[in-house]
Amino acid sequence: MSGEIRSIPRPLVKTNQLVIVVSVLLTWVSGQEWFLLIPLIAGLMGIFFSYNPIMQIGKRFLRKEPNAYIPEDFDQQQFNQKIAVFCLGIGFLSFLLGWSTLGYVFTILVAVAASVAILGFCVGCFIHFQWKQYQYRRTIV
Repeated sequence: MSGEIRSIPRPLVKTNQLVIVVSVLLTWVSGQEWFLLIPLIAGLMGIFFSYNPIMQIGKRFLRKEPNAYIPEDFDQQQFNQKIAVFCLGIGFLSFLLGWSTLGYVFTILVAVAASVAILGFCVGCFIHFQWKQYQYRRTIV
């Protein structure tokens, strides 16, 4: 596996983002924070086991071979998933503890980021790029 670039087909990434948005909306509309567990648990599984059940289900609906789609970098998606899991986790715990304002803040953050990513601008990618630039600048000083 040396030198091999791991990637995820873009439709699977967008499916995961859509599930995040829908789960957040269902939480807001129903008042049931349990909907957040769907993308939260899937995201944790993706981070710790490199197995995201949402993407695995989505893979069944791909019409072409996975490598025929625009690839998304696996490591970048792992970084993005960590941000989403953090926000979903804080949102879920906040709602569970009755801290609705904090719950809304974190679920709004993740829902907006996922919605914007579906439309084509990846907030997590921008943050990751800025972080890498910062690390690089520190090494040349």
